[in-house]
Amino acid sequence: MVIYLHGFGSAGFGEKAQKFLEYFEDEMITPTLSTIPVLAIATLEQIIEAFVNRGIKVSLVGSSLGGFYALYLANKYDLKAVLINPAVTPWLNSDSLDKDGEEMSICYYDNSRFEFNHSHIQSLRNYEVVMLKNPSNFLTLLQTDDEVLDYNDAAEKLEETELIIEEGGSHSFEDIERYFRKVSTFLE
Repeated sequence: MVIYLHGFGSAGFGEKAQKFLEYFEDEMITPTLSTIPVLAIATLEQIIEAFVNRGIKVSLVGSSLGGFYALYLANKYDLKAVLINPAVTPWLNSDSLDKDGEEMSICYYDNSRFEFNHSHIQSLRNYEVVMLKNPSNFLTLLQTDDEVLDYNDAAEKLEETELIIEEGGSHSFEDIERYFRKVSTFLE
């Protein structure tokens, strides 16, 4: 089973999630995660453990903040993971995340509003991966024109992984479907 982990302010029904779901069909789930990091991680741990306890192999695909979560969970559970323009130190990118109670964040999928405050950002530090246990478990896809994150941060932190850096693009990773076959083969 492949679990798709969406990015900050997105949802399991987002455009990229739906593209992956169409390709992987019954082999993928795309849950909508809580905006509160500890709840998102707890939910994903429960899903992973439920599959593993039934003898079902689990892999992860994570984009942006979902890539950060995938990095942590794959390292913890020794799973294969594909990281798409992942946030590797999201607490350092807090300008784009922290509204400091003055303004609510907006979900890109349905325009609903949610709070994401300084304590949420700081809680992300609890999931930092300092050392990869098995770098060969990771495929990292980066585009250089990511307008949200500096791709160099992920390239440096994840240099031991299978790393693909593409010139141009954007944070959403343009034309991701070109990599679906590679993703599928990597996760097998």
